[in-house]
Amino acid sequence: MSTSIVIMIIVLLFSVVFHEVAHGWIAYMLGDKTAYKMGRLTLNPIPHIDPMMTILMPLMLGFMTNWQVMFGGAKPVPVNPYNFKNPKKGMAITAAAGPASNLLLIIVTILLFKILGILGFIDKYEVVARFNYDDLNFLDTFFIYSVMINSVLMVFNLLPIPPLDGSKILMGFLTDDQAYKYESMSRYGMYILIGILLLGSILNFSIIGAIIYPFINFFIRLLLG
Repeated sequence: MSTSIVIMIIVLLFSVVFHEVAHGWIAYMLGDKTAYKMGRLTLNPIPHIDPMMTILMPLMLGFMTNWQVMFGGAKPVPVNPYNFKNPKKGMAITAAAGPASNLLLIIVTILLFKILGILGFIDKYEVVARFNYDDLNFLDTFFIYSVMINSVLMVFNLLPIPPLDGSKILMGFLTDDQAYKYESMSRYGMYILIGILLLGSILNFSIIGAIIYPFINFFIRLLLG
């Protein structure tokens, strides 16, 4: 297994765990201690590992795409919205914390890259050259993958398809009746996502990719610009 694949796995694992801990921490701040009581407010990856989302799916995608694509998730932290003063609003804020945590990691990555450049540890022009020729070293790979993986996690989770975070954020702006009906679609969410992927395959056009790639390109330009 190459160094780049190991870095990709480490960055993905930390990012999805950080994402879930952010949900749990905000829920705790808003009055729900469910995740805290279950020992989920920790960056230790072990309690957050889901056999399918954290292990099988990333490995399957890696093998199927020759390690060009790796995506996954952690075990969702338990949240009881009835512990919030305003369940619908509290759930929306808690949901938003996940994508916000990935945006935070992107910002920290870019700032760290810029600081190391100012201090002379990194020459961004050399990094750009290696990036264009697909000849990244250890540090290059870490910074590039950190931005790319967190961009994907942020944007994908913001899609308003139940049960993704975006749907829960949207529910915070709906009436109680509308939110209930919308949440009832959660049982079909996975089928909707699979349908979108299959449609994209038939059309030879990645619908979700068309939404995500502009954000990846934007943050990569900020990193290397």
